[in-house]
Amino acid sequence: MDLQLTGKVAVITGSGRGIGYASALALAQEGARIVITDINPESVEQAVGSLKQAGHEAIGAVLDVCDPEQVQTMADLAAHAFGGIDILVNNAGFTRDKYLLKMPVEDWDSVVDTILKGAYYCTKAALPSMMERKWGRVINIASRAHWGNPGQTNYSAAKAGLIGFTRALALEQGKFNVTANAIAPGLIETPLVRGLSTYETLRTNALARQPVPRLGAVEDIANAVAFLASERASFITGELLHVTGGRYAS
Repeated sequence: MDLQLTGKVAVITGSGRGIGYASALALAQEGARIVITDINPESVEQAVGSLKQAGHEAIGAVLDVCDPEQVQTMADLAAHAFGGIDILVNNAGFTRDKYLLKMPVEDWDSVVDTILKGAYYCTKAALPSMMERKWGRVINIASRAHWGNPGQTNYSAAKAGLIGFTRALALEQGKFNVTANAIAPGLIETPLVRGLSTYETLRTNALARQPVPRLGAVEDIANAVAFLASERASFITGELLHVTGGRYAS
């Protein structure tokens, strides 16, 4: 299926590895030109190198999404190299797990700021290009944690907020042919997840609650990103897509 992304310019935050890199690769395979961004310089260099080695167009920027100056520099780089931004995937985020009464304000701020303030800065920097072109896609990586997870009040609140951000943005930007959607991954078997001390418990619980008898792969999320970025999804906006193996089907 031709997703009609040839020549489109895609910025993916937190794309040095994991879901972010898989999404960048999926978009590149559909012909998009890629801007890799990550807070880790080595991850940026490695991801850009891998894409170029596979024959794709890619540049990279070391980026703290909470720094508006760095975000604007990244947007300027995309404009200089590729002419602007058509697709933005707000993927940067992390969690620091603690129950609320034991959670220092620094843990709250760092998680909420990266997810929400990062999406604010990056979207605000990308929108002028999309509005001028009368075409754009904003895809926000939310989480099944928006339902609420114990020990993750910071992460759950931020991801729930990101969904509200997505829906409001869709209402604002539809007249410019700019869509905004969110994806809520289930348990995705990344190296980080496999390294958790609770991995086996998480795996057992997930498989008991979902009809598809396997954990998610990063490619499952990347394929959803590519579809929502495409012309095939031009009439879809303001939606939350659960990619969870059917965990919330009932």
